[in-house]
Parts: sequence; structure tokens; C-alpha cells
Amino acid sequence: MLLAIDCGNTNTVFSIWDGTRFLATWRTKTDWQRTADQYYVWLQSLMAMQKVAVDIDEVIVSATVPRVVFNLRVLADRYFNCRPIVVGKPECKLPVAPRVDPGTAVGPDRLVNTAGAFDRHGGNLIVVDFGTATTLDVVDDDGAYVGGVIAPGVNVSLEAFHMAAAALPHVDVTKPDRVIGTNTVACMQSGAFWGYIGLVKEITARIKAERGREMTVIGTGGLASLFATGDQLFDRVEDDLTMHGLTVIHNYNKDHT
Repeated sequence: MLLAIDCGNTNTVFSIWDGTRFLATWRTKTDWQRTADQYYVWLQSLMAMQKVAVDIDEVIVSATVPRVVFNLRVLADRYFNCRPIVVGKPECKLPVAPRVDPGTAVGPDRLVNTAGAFDRHGGNLIVVDFGTATTLDVVDDDGAYVGGVIAPGVNVSLEAFHMAAAALPHVDVTKPDRVIGTNTVACMQSGAFWGYIGLVKEITARIKAERGREMTVIGTGGLASLFATGDQLFDRVEDDLTMHGLTVIHNYNKDHT
């Protein structure tokens, strides 16, 4: 049984993969101070509650927060008696190496999304991931990550807006009924929703023009389904793309040891 862990800046997702499907998935707040023992107690409690009786013997980790990796390594070693695969580390092999400027460290989340998207759809892709940052990743014909775009995440932008302007409230991201807001909250929600619709449409159009071809656009991340209701932004929306990419990289490393 494989434990796949995707640690983002805001949340960390744990999924158990049996080789054909995910048996269970849980989410917790990312906290670099959480110890391996705390992770294990939390995970075992959830497994017991959902009656997931499995023996985990393999672990793969993707972490955009480097300080959490140590305790996740200890978790794998102490409780599952295995050495985890950590995406982005030299010992982790990738199906296709990224083609970027020399010395560039590509975020592990972008490498994982690339592997998952290529496995499902082949190459010539744009992967739009709505997370703490909004990223657009370009996947070449052979499955290589060849660059992309990083923009502030939707929630990060709204939180910064609220902190910088004391008179403006904190608002949730939602699709407004109308573009023209008639109160402060509605105006802010319209700006966030339609502003990011415009951002994604414009950048994907420019990427396609720069590469001189049509490309398949994949939406993922917590807000992808919401933004897909606003316009024809994506050819596919896949909430499990990152976790699928972890299984792809895990299998590749098993086959190439």
C-alpha cells in the first residue's frame, strides 16, 4: 500500500493508494512543527474511523514547504519501515526531465502535475492549478515541463486586499450573480471571480499564441470547478490530478530502481 502525501503551502493531503484506486483521502493544515508521532496518531485515528485496515509499506512525498520534509521522512521510517520518495530530490527519478534554465529549481507540485497530466492526456498541455498560488504549467509533446506562469492565488489576493485596506472586509470566493456589484462585498467578489477568469483566459491564449498551436487546458486545485462555471476555461477539470501524478512518479521509480 502506498501513502501519497502532497504538502502545499496551506494544506497537506494524505491519500492511500492500493495500486488501482485511492482508498481514502484526508486533508490537514500544513504545519512544519507537527512531529512524525503527531502525524501518525492523526492518520491512524482517521483510518480507524473509516475502517481502512491496510499496511502501508511505501511513501511518496511532494512538498512545497521544505521544512515539513524531515518529519514526513521520520514518519515513513519509524512507522512504515520505508524510505520515502521525495519529489524534487536527486534520488527521485522523473519520467521526463524538465527543460528550463540551468540552475532553476522547479516546484515539486508542478513536476507532479506535469507527470499526472501527461499520463492521462499526452503532451501539448497547459495545467492550471488553483492553490496558494495560481500556476499555469506548460507540458511539451514528450511530457517535459518546459516552463509556465506563477500568479498570486485567489485567496491570497483577497487576504492581502483585506489586510491592506482596513475598510474592506474579508470575503469568500464565489461566482457573483452579476458583474456589477451593488455593495462592497459583491464588488470584491466580482473582481476576484471575473478578474481571475480574465487572467486565465488571457494567459492561456498568449501561451498558445507563443507556441503556435492549440493546446489542451487542464484545470485542477480546489477552486478549478468554481471557475469552470464562469467560462469555457478548461477542456478538463481534474481534482485528483496531483495525487494521480504522485502515483505515476512512484511507479516510474519502482520500475527504474
